[in-house]
Amino acid sequence: MVGEAYTQIRRRILDVVWMPGYQAMEQDVALALGMSRTPVREAMIRLQREGLVDVVPRHGMRVLPVSPTDMREIYQVLTALECMAAELLAARKPSSDDLLPLVAATTAMDEALKVDDLDAWAVADERFHALLVDLSGNRQLKDTVLNYWDRAHRARMFTLRLRPKPVNSTKEHLQMVECLRAGDVQGAAQVTRAHRERANRELVAIFERYKLAHM
Repeated sequence: MVGEAYTQIRRRILDVVWMPGYQAMEQDVALALGMSRTPVREAMIRLQREGLVDVVPRHGMRVLPVSPTDMREIYQVLTALECMAAELLAARKPSSDDLLPLVAATTAMDEALKVDDLDAWAVADERFHALLVDLSGNRQLKDTVLNYWDRAHRARMFTLRLRPKPVNSTKEHLQMVECLRAGDVQGAAQVTRAHRERANRELVAIFERYKLAHM
């Protein structure tokens, strides 16, 4: 039961169902999850160790804000790793068939934006980046990226409706696919880096504003 409580609470935090600053008593969380208080209490302590919540005796938990510094550092790591993934994939000179999943994810992003479905856009965007890393063929690189994935997901979901409409991402993904198809190792890395660094700037700026607004 502790594992289930942990998974459910963590998912709500990472999907920003429970926003930064959200507070709830232990028994309220237990009722929301349909569980007893004991596994919820233990799950909350575990999440506190991960830096996602602050647990206060007799006052329940508070979802901690995303640190702009943490977010900047996480995106620096993800940028470096995804650039390496793009280089590895481009060096293999993938065929058009190999790249079809990336094209499909980009098309899904474009279709979602046409109907202003930002949640569907976010799912397709994450799928593109996950596929890029997977197609690199480097399992160690993939495992390392996954260590940072959840916190980056939380940042993206939090800023999804606070940043400009993400029309540039589709264009940049298509540029990346063209470099990969051409076997352009340097070009693939450059486009990936520019794409990630732009997103990083936008996200960190939002977190800085949010932090100042809640001081």
